[in-house]
Amino acid sequence: MASTAILEQKKRQVEEIKKMITEASSFVLIDYCGISVAQDTELRNEFRSNDVKYAVIKNRLLKIALNELGYTQFDEALNGPTAVAFGGENLAAPAKIANDKAAAFKKMKIKCGMVDGIFLDEEGVKRLATLPSREGLIAMLLGMLQAPIAAFARAIDAIAKKKAEA
Repeated sequence: MASTAILEQKKRQVEEIKKMITEASSFVLIDYCGISVAQDTELRNEFRSNDVKYAVIKNRLLKIALNELGYTQFDEALNGPTAVAFGGENLAAPAKIANDKAAAFKKMKIKCGMVDGIFLDEEGVKRLATLPSREGLIAMLLGMLQAPIAAFARAIDAIAKKKAEA
């Protein structure tokens, strides 16, 4: 009887994990082994302040949830201590924070991740971490769109000044 209750509890946990995976815009698997309590607190606070959910999840339950969703690419990474950072609106936030903290803490390691259903190995997560923010990309795009117009306005102004001098 007790084993049935435990089995039902584990099934509920797997369903909760599946919900977190499907609702996240991205997520990153992290090996946090060797970081201090102070570093872990700093990491959690950074994730929290950037609307990233951070949880330590049992590998077996995470593997079941991922496999039930059709993601078997993570099986190899699911060994040793694993924490998961689930991204919200800013899909690069988990990767950026994990990458920055892994560089700062030295002991922490990025395992892999996913963005919009696309599996990313460790290098893919690191590349995602180096992308500019959404606001930065918009600013770059606006700058590129504005440059020809500004050049045209300067040319018209130069022509007008030249005609005024003549």
